[in-house]
Amino acid sequence: MLVLSVLVEKTVTGMGYELVDFEQAARGLVRVYIDHPPGEDLPITVEDCEKVTHQLLHVLTVENAVYERLEVSSPGLDRPLKKMSDYIRFAGCEATVKLRMAMPGAANRKSFQGVLHAPEGDVLKLEFEGKDGPAMLEFSLAEVDKARLVPIVDFRSRK
Repeated sequence: MLVLSVLVEKTVTGMGYELVDFEQAARGLVRVYIDHPPGEDLPITVEDCEKVTHQLLHVLTVENAVYERLEVSSPGLDRPLKKMSDYIRFAGCEATVKLRMAMPGAANRKSFQGVLHAPEGDVLKLEFEGKDGPAMLEFSLAEVDKARLVPIVDFRSRK
């Protein structure tokens, strides 16, 4: 039997979606977060989640996977940034980044909010507002504890 995460990723990507995150929670709960692949600026709909859920239920049954409940959803407006490809895709977007260890050159801070810049090799970059004006944080994927996009919400009516 394949490892559950590999099985889920293979199924989701085979259906033309991107697997954003996968988690196995308490009491046999399996959570799957899907998105459209880069280049498709479409929101994930209930129908997308329903289609992936039906396919995963079928695949998990055939593979005799051990789980109790399955949840499939969009990553939300505050989409997590997990892979290098996420940082490339969302360069120019505002994000919050929490590092595993405090940065000595940045007043021993761990949390930063600013604009992502395109990575250079394995070096990720976030421009943030420091106490002396704009500053650039350079870090690696291994140093990231959590990173998420900052949601952009516009409550003005559409006319």
